Amino acid sequence: MGPHSPPVRATASLLGAALMLVPAPSCRRSPGAAGGAASVVQAAPDLANASRGPAHLAAGQSIADVAARVTPSVVNVFSEKRAQNGAELSPFFSDPFFRFFFDQPDRGWRQAPPRREQSLGSGVIVSPDGVVVTNNHVVAQADKIRVALKDGREFAAKLVGSDPKSDVAVLRVDATGLPAISLGDSSRIRIGDLVLAIGNPFGIGQTVTLGIVSAVGRANMGITDYEDFIQTDAAINPGNSGGALVTMDGQLIGINTAIVSRSGGYQGIGFAIPSNMVQDVKNSILQHGKVIRGWLGVSIQDLTEDLGKSMDIAARAGVLVSDVSADSPAAAAGLKRGDVITAIDGVKTTDSAHLRNQIARAGKGTKVRIDLVRDGATQTLTATLGEAPAELAPDGVTAAEGKELFAGVRLEELDARERARLRVPPTVRGVLVSHIDPGSPGEGTGLRPGDIIVEVDRKQTPSVEAFQKAANTTGSRALLLVFRDGFTIFLSVSKRAP
Repeated sequence: MGPHSPPVRATASLLGAALMLVPAPSCRRSPGAAGGAASVVQAAPDLANASRGPAHLAAGQSIADVAARVTPSVVNVFSEKRAQNGAELSPFFSDPFFRFFFDQPDRGWRQAPPRREQSLGSGVIVSPDGVVVTNNHVVAQADKIRVALKDGREFAAKLVGSDPKSDVAVLRVDATGLPAISLGDSSRIRIGDLVLAIGNPFGIGQTVTLGIVSAVGRANMGITDYEDFIQTDAAINPGNSGGALVTMDGQLIGINTAIVSRSGGYQGIGFAIPSNMVQDVKNSILQHGKVIRGWLGVSIQDLTEDLGKSMDIAARAGVLVSDVSADSPAAAAGLKRGDVITAIDGVKTTDSAHLRNQIARAGKGTKVRIDLVRDGATQTLTATLGEAPAELAPDGVTAAEGKELFAGVRLEELDARERARLRVPPTVRGVLVSHIDPGSPGEGTGLRPGDIIVEVDRKQTPSVEAFQKAANTTGSRALLLVFRDGFTIFLSVSKRAP
């Protein structure tokens, strides 16, 4: 699912074609649409067994008390941008002959005034001096932004900065003494904690819904480049984006950002950006005008069981290094392709997404201790992180499997023309996957047209002849090193019994 066409609802498949991921965005809103301040609170369940900490209501307190304390900090965000009209979308419509041929009135294309698109979402006041956080997709490409407080006041808002890679944006309004919410520590959240989701779904006005934390650390969802979502079953709908997810002690622990849905509405699976990530992004934008993330300089992927068998790696926990960038902090520290990173600063690395987040949050100039396994032996290295390039694509892919080896995969020599077209560096030598026959076992290998196969079972394949020679020595399993989209990755290909 992919990192979304803001602020209009974008969808992508998840868990099958019938499920849609909706970045709950801003609702479309006509100039005269209703947007009152009515509030709705779902009935509370039995709290007798509520856990201590963020899920625990203080003695004598009710959910209504928590809602009354935090709802003034949640605002409605109205954004407006200039929309393309027909003439802008197609210059052919400005030609009188074209309009006559398609029976279009002459006045329709040249004189149509530009349309304005209005959309709305939610935001959270995090500082009394007017700092508001929301989702990037709520305000992306907006010409005008306004925020409306629960007490009826409205302010013009300025976009201080945004970070599409985490879907966080920071706004500022010219006001002081605003009701700022208290930020909680999202790392303390546990599955089962009670939470409230607050926002402006469908533009009907501020709404409060109750649920629990269904999961934490959700990643690899394809919503953003950097993912560490809190999952909740508190009702989240379009227009809730940018709103607050709060604990029973009234602290902000997430910014609501997306839902999984068959219909585009509430289906019981919503995602919020954890407050610790929001805090990092906000502080970086306010201090530097942009987000500065740490950079190690490796391509990484999850270590699957098949990859472990193909590479003869005993460790089943960790993240596989599939490439090391030249002149990077990783190269300087001595990291090598094929290393398995098991921990960063003593924190175990469970998958590539969380490792990427950990490095990003550590920041430029930070020294990190890297525990790894290389050739069956454990090692510890130290790296000083650099600054992540702005154009850097997210690392981490998942290996694929196939039923047979290479059947239906067509190869070509990598000539100068294809090397230039695919932007393959001169240091990369391999064979080009030009086509994969539909319905063939090759479709299940994980290979794609445009891939460059660099190695088969650690044997270099600079030519088709070299590939065929290496492929002929494989058994029921092969380990491929593939150059794809600027990075090298490992693929494990297995022959399965029919």
